[in-house]
Amino acid sequence: MSKISQYIKFSNEVKNALQNNLPIVALESTIISHGMPYPNNYQTAIRLEKIVRDNKAVPATIAIINGYIHIGLEEHEIEYLSKPENKSEIKKVSRKDLPAILGLKFSGATTVAATMMIANLVGIRVFATGGIGGVHREAQITMDISADLLELSNTNVTVVCSGVKSILDIGLTLEYLETHGVPIYGYQTEKFPAFYLRDSGFKVDYVIENALDFKKIIEAKTALKLKGGQIVANPVPFEFEINPEKINNAINIALNESKMANITGKQVTPFLLSKISNITSGDSLLTNIELVCNNAYVASLLAVELKKN
Repeated sequence: MSKISQYIKFSNEVKNALQNNLPIVALESTIISHGMPYPNNYQTAIRLEKIVRDNKAVPATIAIINGYIHIGLEEHEIEYLSKPENKSEIKKVSRKDLPAILGLKFSGATTVAATMMIANLVGIRVFATGGIGGVHREAQITMDISADLLELSNTNVTVVCSGVKSILDIGLTLEYLETHGVPIYGYQTEKFPAFYLRDSGFKVDYVIENALDFKKIIEAKTALKLKGGQIVANPVPFEFEINPEKINNAINIALNESKMANITGKQVTPFLLSKISNITSGDSLLTNIELVCNNAYVASLLAVELKKN
């Protein structure tokens, strides 16, 4: 019978961290292959890993290369994932795609859902990303609901993010998470962020002021033997927030263009993010980069605190 270990390759850095119980922060790879243009994607991936290391944790960027799950990437592997000429052969991989991608020896960039699942398999408990997927607008017609939400309800990983992407129906996304028992903690804020914006108009469940507050919550959760993950919502830094009118106008234009082009499924989010970046003359891309870097910083603080005795 096949064992998961035959499909996994650890970097030496991550292997050492697991063996010595060091703090680790998981990082996704769709942001490299499908979330940003080159060379911003490569530069951001390298910067994220540096932020994690600078804050005394170990970065574990997760991707699939030639049918193997790589947990921790070398610089040349990040470059491979980032290059536009390789994009056609790098699949966008969610939970449902993993058996085919591994079995058929494809390469792929992992979404939030797939990254969470893989991190959980090897005992990595903290994961930093930009924004999670959610319930898409007009989901009552399209039934387009991200697998990220179901993964959060089942998988014991903390996701540090800047809320959900503003292109989604934030109210319905929060209702879904509530129904499935996924708690949302605001990092030094009571407002649930909306990716490009610090305030979506909705509130978080509880505010945590520091990493120690979070550790106390996780200790209580562990004692209760509760399954599932949690969100630590971390707003984009003030100086990188986009004007609400500007970003909402860009989102509406991009959504209309996606409808006219009949963009569906996995292609929706990359299409919208690219269009929004073009409409905002790159402002949204800058915001995206800065918020995910800030999330990696906070995730590192949490991961380090969780490992303290």
